[in-house]
Amino acid sequence: MSDELNPPASGVRLPWERVPAGLRRQVADFLGGRVVEAVTQTGGFSPAAAVRLRLDDGRRAFVKACGAVPNPRSIEIYRAEVEIAGALPERVPAPKLLASFDTGDWVALVFEDVAGRHPAMPWRDDELRRVLDAVDELSTALTPAPITARTFADMHEESFTGWRRLLDEDTTGLDPWALRNLDALAELEEGWAAAAEGDSLVHADLRADNVLLTDDRVYVVDWPWASVGAPWIDLVCMLPSVRMQGGPPPQELFDDKDPAVTAVLAALTGYFVRQGRQPDPPGLPTVRAFQRAQGVAALDWLRFRTGWN
Repeated sequence: MSDELNPPASGVRLPWERVPAGLRRQVADFLGGRVVEAVTQTGGFSPAAAVRLRLDDGRRAFVKACGAVPNPRSIEIYRAEVEIAGALPERVPAPKLLASFDTGDWVALVFEDVAGRHPAMPWRDDELRRVLDAVDELSTALTPAPITARTFADMHEESFTGWRRLLDEDTTGLDPWALRNLDALAELEEGWAAAAEGDSLVHADLRADNVLLTDDRVYVVDWPWASVGAPWIDLVCMLPSVRMQGGPPPQELFDDKDPAVTAVLAALTGYFVRQGRQPDPPGLPTVRAFQRAQGVAALDWLRFRTGWN
């Protein structure tokens, strides 16, 4: 696939040295050692530090740190992750949150280090099967939701209005099928919140860059969007990115004919399509290209599911 259809899931990371010295000292004091190496991890979009730290005694930890500048929303997302990651039960295959620090202007999360790697891109069949099996096991383990969290519908009620907003916006360059069916897509999108109801805790942001593979386990990282909804939400949210990153068409991996799935997919697709048409948010120069590419894959899947001309 071209770079336009398969942009990397990475942004502009902040070097560890640019995290405020006082916050770096708090992290080192908690870990009880001197940091001798900080290796930036490139996956993900937030304008933050994401580093694997090695201490002078050989111990390791993974640390994320974000400031309120340049994107004030990012620090709120990190605060949400503190709440969710700290509450996840032991059985969830996620790195353990060891500590967090909040100075008001900066938030840092300290996790156990997982010596894993992201899936190879384009997707390999064996690794994709491992991840899909893990998603299925995760859904089973998190139904009913073991912690209190916002519902998926409540968390995305303002975001999942893409088709309805496009009714009143400039649609120049919009996909011809989407333009031809825009009224019907907006109507289908209206029912997404009821369709998403359920009692499962879902990650809600599954992509290859939020998965780590070790020899014997699949770890799921970055949980700030975790919420309560239908057990299939993670698959619906993940499969457009799988397709854009070289995987099979979503309908070959998930063929549930439930109209509720189609309604949620319609809302997700509208979100990707409309967001991909917006200016870059502060500090996130690569996220729109990724959303556009997800929108192309999601739209193909939605066209297949609706059967509309």
